[in-house]
Amino acid sequence: MGQSKRRIAKLLILLVVLVIISLTGLGCVSGLQPIGWSGGTVSGDTFFVGSKEGRLVAINVIDEGRQWSEAIKAPAQGGGFGCLPTAGAGCGTGSAGVAIYGTPVVADGLVYIGGYNGKVYAYNSVSLEVRWVYPREDYLEPIVGGLVAAGGKVCFGSSDGMVYALDAANGEKQWEFATGDKVWSTPSVDGSVLFVGSFDGKLYALNMADGSLKWEFTTEGSVAAAPLVDGDTVYIGSFDRHLYALDAATGAMKWKFMGENWFWARPAVYGNTVYAGCLDGKVYALNAANGGKLAEFDLGSPVSSSPVLSDGAIIFAAREGGIYRLNVSSNELGLLADIGEEVYGPISGHNGIVYIHTQDLSLNRVNANTGAVLMPISLAIKD
Repeated sequence: MGQSKRRIAKLLILLVVLVIISLTGLGCVSGLQPIGWSGGTVSGDTFFVGSKEGRLVAINVIDEGRQWSEAIKAPAQGGGFGCLPTAGAGCGTGSAGVAIYGTPVVADGLVYIGGYNGKVYAYNSVSLEVRWVYPREDYLEPIVGGLVAAGGKVCFGSSDGMVYALDAANGEKQWEFATGDKVWSTPSVDGSVLFVGSFDGKLYALNMADGSLKWEFTTEGSVAAAPLVDGDTVYIGSFDRHLYALDAATGAMKWKFMGENWFWARPAVYGNTVYAGCLDGKVYALNAANGGKLAEFDLGSPVSSSPVLSDGAIIFAAREGGIYRLNVSSNELGLLADIGEEVYGPISGHNGIVYIHTQDLSLNRVNANTGAVLMPISLAIKD
């Protein structure tokens, strides 16, 4: 990369940080605070989500009973943007919980989450008691992306530019891999390979066994999106406004598609079509074989939330709160509901219900077929 491209890359990263701070409060600027945008995951009859109060919340999807973990603690020193991760109305007030951005992961009776305070927590999935914490002493840089559990390991990236693999049972570090910049991307695993993006503009393919590099692919912008692996292809969005399709075995580019803004959300694949939401407010339907545009749909506001599949449809959330249903057979888009709250994190689906975690400490629910808005479930420990 030439000097001009390096300057552009550095300016882009600075712009990314400034925009995210201004839009989401991810830092201590003018009294703002890290807010968290954890998605949710379902295991059995239990829905797990990280709350704005800095707790793991378990919700029984049958009777709506709830449990809360102990509040996640903050370090004594400032967070990744120069203030306490617990800052409330101003720097150092410590009035809010530690932000949780990643979606909880459930495996073998444990639930794993990472905090903006730079720690990973493993909880008993029934009692929500802490099984282990990594690191036991001190703190890493803020963890913004989610975790992935596979092959007896829990893997994640940190704002220190490192990718870590821990023993899923006890939290002991198995290996680490250094990228060139912050890692906010949630990793994806396919067999023995872990895929993860970095702010250095690269997608890395790492061997799960030892963390050694298998291949890397360089884009022209930071990569914060979670990769999607489908068959022999890995799809990744970049802040260079492109969605890339790469050979999962070699990293060779199959095609790329350019939108009008950054691709932040993980796309979805249905049949031979890739559906990718973009910060330009559109969802693009692309030919999976060659990246040709089949259709585009305007949702009216940025799409930073990863979608879910539901009974022959893909459900998308627009930033301003519109929940849309895209029929994959007819390629027709319809507004299911408008929940009236901003949506940043991934949405979740279970048994025909779409779950949307919003910043008002609520878990919103929408029927994926009828659009009926169900009563939100409060995530606050005190109703």
